[in-house]
Amino acid sequence: MFSASDIKDLRERTGAGMLDCKKALQETNGDIEKAIDWLREKGISKAAKKESRIAAEGLCVTLEKDNTAVLVEVNCETDFVAKNEEFKNFIHLLAEAILNNDVTTNEDVLALSVEGETIESKLINLTAKIGEKISFRRFVKVAKEGHQVFGQYLHMGGKIGTVVVLENTTEEVAKDVAMHVAAMSPVCVLREEVPQDMLERESHIIKEQVMNEGKPEEIAEKMVQGRLNKFYKEVCLSEQAFIKDPDMNVETYVKNNGGKIISMVRFAVGEGIEKKQEDFASEVMKQIKGE
Repeated sequence: MFSASDIKDLRERTGAGMLDCKKALQETNGDIEKAIDWLREKGISKAAKKESRIAAEGLCVTLEKDNTAVLVEVNCETDFVAKNEEFKNFIHLLAEAILNNDVTTNEDVLALSVEGETIESKLINLTAKIGEKISFRRFVKVAKEGHQVFGQYLHMGGKIGTVVVLENTTEEVAKDVAMHVAAMSPVCVLREEVPQDMLERESHIIKEQVMNEGKPEEIAEKMVQGRLNKFYKEVCLSEQAFIKDPDMNVETYVKNNGGKIISMVRFAVGEGIEKKQEDFASEVMKQIKGE
């Protein structure tokens, strides 16, 4: 039904003990996501932010031109290749091609011709030359109006990339907000934008937590909204405590500088991608033995 590696994964994602993780997987028929919820409902795993993702390697890059900005992610198998100059050059070429052309899908981008060769062909040739799988994962184009400004930020050379749009303020303020987005990973700008499935999941978990504290169901229902307010402060950019001054939220910081938050986007390299775990010692021994 589940394996020792499932228990290990659950422990890493929740910080819960081995026996609690085993119990959670037993109770949820080995479903990791349901097991995370079960642990949170029991108060064993306190918050979703303790979860961690196994990340693939690669880089993000941001570029802007006039009233358009682009954020791009390209993946590779090792961090060594992510630092390769040819890999970096390809990502910048890709971002420029997206910025300068009317494209909406990855297929549109791969079909673009640059320097007499399609992006797809360049990607295939780079893969063959480097000897690692290289994958163009995703991109987003962001537009702004004349009275608006972009804020862009790349963390750790491109492991996290963000683009925000603010209006009636400065690029310096927008850069501060872009850095905050990179650090605090908000889900959206306003509470009205929280995905319905995420909201329903959190409401259910809160209700179960309250009932496990001994409160009757009707009281638990009334307490959900109060605790959801704390949840909103964790996932909504406008309500998060500003990293440079935690005494105010991000919305207040922007308003104090005459502005308003319009939009945000954040990519973290490899988020949600299961990365193959290599046992290099074992591989070397196999080669020595001729297996």
